[in-house]
Amino acid sequence: MKKLLVVLSALLIAACGEDKPAQPETTAADKPAAQVAATDKVLEVYKSPTCGCCGAWVDHMKENGYTVEVHETDNLQPIKEKAGILPGAGSCHTAFIDGYVIEGHVPASDVDRLLAERPQGKGLTVPGMPVGSPGMEMGDRMDAYDVLLFDENGTAVFSHHAGN
Repeated sequence: MKKLLVVLSALLIAACGEDKPAQPETTAADKPAAQVAATDKVLEVYKSPTCGCCGAWVDHMKENGYTVEVHETDNLQPIKEKAGILPGAGSCHTAFIDGYVIEGHVPASDVDRLLAERPQGKGLTVPGMPVGSPGMEMGDRMDAYDVLLFDENGTAVFSHHAGN
């Protein structure tokens, strides 16, 4: 079972191997005052250097007022293990902000809510790579998906995003 999860994780990472030009990093000084007020916290993102969907998610977070530091690596497994990502709950990139883990294509609005409400848990995850989630846009198509709050004991639905 563990070998299957490792293989599936590798396939997820490989599936987003679309090359995308590097984007300049955003700092608080680059943003309008209203966006800086939304969050002055830094989102640290660990992703593959060739992952286009991860880069698109980073852009989504920047567009929603987050300061983002990107760390590119070819081996995300140690980061996911350190973050406590449960088997089957992983995705293609892992981020950290203010003591929480953000795994995968979590919408900025859910990160905003997490930071405002500060629930007990390690963080949020969107397992896999659902079509229509931030960074996984495919035209007007949007699959239904859940954002899960997780800890070492399991997961609970934090929010639901309806499909079309």
